[in-house]
Amino acid sequence: MVRRYFGTDGIRGRANKVITPDLALRVGQAAGLIFKNGDHRHRVLIGKDTRLSGYMIENALVAGFTSVGMDVLLTGPIPTPAVGMLTRSMRADLGVMISASHNPYDDNGIKLFGPDGFKLNDAVEVQIETLLDSDLGKQLANSGDLGRAKRIDGVQDRYIEFAKRTLPRALDLAGLRVVIDCANGAAYKVAPGALWELGADVVPIGVDPDGFNINKDCGSTDLGAISRKVREMRADIGIALDGDADRVMIVDELGRVVDGDQLLAVIAESWKEDGRLQGNGVVSTVMSNLGLERHLQSIGLDLVRTPVGDRYVLERMRADGYNVGGEQSGHIIMSDYTTTGDGFVAALQVLSVVKRHNKPVSDVCHRFEPLPQILKNIRYQAGKPMESAAVISAIASAEKKLGQGGRLLVRPSGTEPVIRVMAEGDDKALVEQAVDDVIEALGKVAA
Repeated sequence: MVRRYFGTDGIRGRANKVITPDLALRVGQAAGLIFKNGDHRHRVLIGKDTRLSGYMIENALVAGFTSVGMDVLLTGPIPTPAVGMLTRSMRADLGVMISASHNPYDDNGIKLFGPDGFKLNDAVEVQIETLLDSDLGKQLANSGDLGRAKRIDGVQDRYIEFAKRTLPRALDLAGLRVVIDCANGAAYKVAPGALWELGADVVPIGVDPDGFNINKDCGSTDLGAISRKVREMRADIGIALDGDADRVMIVDELGRVVDGDQLLAVIAESWKEDGRLQGNGVVSTVMSNLGLERHLQSIGLDLVRTPVGDRYVLERMRADGYNVGGEQSGHIIMSDYTTTGDGFVAALQVLSVVKRHNKPVSDVCHRFEPLPQILKNIRYQAGKPMESAAVISAIASAEKKLGQGGRLLVRPSGTEPVIRVMAEGDDKALVEQAVDDVIEALGKVAA
């Protein structure tokens, strides 16, 4: 079934163009109707990041949920993983995060979590889509059964304590100078606060949100600022979160970037040594570097690949009993602790390994040499460029050139009208040529 609203990570688009008050109202009504089961007083917990449009969407969601008889708990800005954790711990019937993650401020989105704290599966999202296009006015609550809404205090402190408890009780971060870039987003208070409480010397940047500067020249998708700050402050490590703090990138003491593939290797090896790693491997996506797969094989671990999207990683983890998974982009899921990607908790795991080995981050976090990997994006206006005969032919030709020693992946984005072309292999020149050939073919039909 082709879905009209939901992509790979909830509903996302331009604020007040795609993500309108009317859509948010109807999402609240549809999701509320589906998750109202039983005679108890139902409630939904709503968190958000720091985008200007969050106020508008939050109020529309409140109207939607209360109109079908659900009470609403409003947290204000908190990380996406905190919404999953709090939904479960506070016995809410549903959780909502208002965020477009790493996108610029003028996008926004709606992510939904079930009472177990996990993102909704495809089947439930299809149910919501069906209701969205129906006459919801006939299913509204009676006047005396409307819901109430209130802001709740203390949720940031609860998340800080939760994050700290993922570390060994005796561990502290004294002696480590940590630069933390919160992308002017949802973790701008909790992440620096937790690091300080753990004993680190904290240098915060990206902690002055104004509604417009989320992810702007900062955060996990723009690492220039944190690399400079790490070198300037002679810090031991830099931690860069994205706008909703469900992904992380690390910068070592030399200002060099450590991506999600390296972080997966660090955590998997550490957990293997401790006897904590389940499934004898990790789950990642088709985008993870072939170097990671070869490295894990060399130490007796498997890499299980899924389609792009942390939800698919998590589904495979739950189905097959893995407890570590993630994406090259920095979504790291540790199901012993969280129900979704948690960039800050992943960073704490890396810090614990650094403290244990008492070595520089450049040594601890460089576990393998990645193969040359090229990723290019091309935007399209309409239609289905990937179904073009010329594009299909270009893809087949590129795959043949790469042979057994490389990989080619061509896929449409799940969140924007973009086609992503990725290739990797031992021969960098060949990899670049393969990507350029496919991009050129797409460019002729994507305009």
